[in-house]
Amino acid sequence: MATYAIGDLHGCYAEFEALLARLDFSPSRDHLWLTGDLINRGPDSLGCLRRSVALDGAASVVLGNHDLHLLAVARGHGKLKRHDTLTEILEAPDRTEMLEWLRRQPLMVTDSQHDAFDKRYVMTHAGLLPQWSIAQASELAAEAEAVLRGDDVDDFLSVMYGNLPARFTPELTGQDRIRAIINVFTRMRFIAADGTLDFAAKEGLDSAPAGFAPWFTYPRELSSEYSREKPRESTLAEERVTLIFGHWAALEGVTPEARVDVEALDTGCVWGGSLTALDLGSGERIEEPSRRGNR
Repeated sequence: MATYAIGDLHGCYAEFEALLARLDFSPSRDHLWLTGDLINRGPDSLGCLRRSVALDGAASVVLGNHDLHLLAVARGHGKLKRHDTLTEILEAPDRTEMLEWLRRQPLMVTDSQHDAFDKRYVMTHAGLLPQWSIAQASELAAEAEAVLRGDDVDDFLSVMYGNLPARFTPELTGQDRIRAIINVFTRMRFIAADGTLDFAAKEGLDSAPAGFAPWFTYPRELSSEYSREKPRESTLAEERVTLIFGHWAALEGVTPEARVDVEALDTGCVWGGSLTALDLGSGERIEEPSRRGNR
C-alpha cells in the first residue's frame, strides 16, 4: 500500500489520470491525499470533481479557496468570474451529489498510520499559522467544518468573501471568526509576525509586502494570544510534522528559508508547469508535465 499526496488539480483532468497511471495507483490498495482546488481555471473541472468523488474512501481531500468559491456560486452567494471554468459542473445532472460531497470535505487532514511513515504528515490547502499547534488547528478546522456542513451554511456563504478580519484572535465570534479561520486554511501566503494575513500579493517570494514574509519562514516560538488563552501542547517542530500544502503555484514547489518541515505541491499544472505527487513513504516526488504549454 502506498500513499501519495498530489498538488492542486485545477481542472487538469488529463494530467491527473496520467499521473495516477504513472504511479500505478489502485484505489483498492493505495491512498491519495489531494491538497484542494480540485477545480477551476483548467479545461476539465467536471472531470476532476467527478473523479475525486468516485475515489471517496481511497482519497483524503481538503477544501481550497476555489472549491469554496464553487459552493458559494452554486448556492447563489457568488458570481462566476471571467476565467472560471465551473459552468459544466453547475449544469451537470449530478451537480447536487457532487456539491454535497464537496462541502463535507475537511479543511485539514492528519495521517492516522504513524507507523507507516518515518514522520507525521498534516495537509491543509494554504498552510498553518505558526501560532497554532496541530491540536489547536484541528479544533479550529472542525469549528469551521461544522458550519460548512450544517443547515446554516447559506448564512455563512453569503458573507464568506472578505479580507477582514485579517488576523485571527480567540476573541472573534460568529461569522467573522469562521471567515478568519477559513482564510488561514485556504488563502494564506504572506503574513506579518503577529499572524496578520496579506491578501494582495500572490506571486513569488519577491512580491512580499513590507513587513510580511511567507508563513513557513516564521519560527514556531512566536508568542500567541491563542496560546495564552489555551496553552498549546507542542510546536510543529516538537511534533515532528511535515506540513503538506498547495495553493501557491508561484513557489514552483520550492520553499527557501523554511523554518518548519513543509512540502509545497502546487507546481502550476494549470499554468503550464506540472502536476506533482509526493510518495509519503519514500519522500520521492513524481511529476507529470502540463499539457497546456508554457502559459
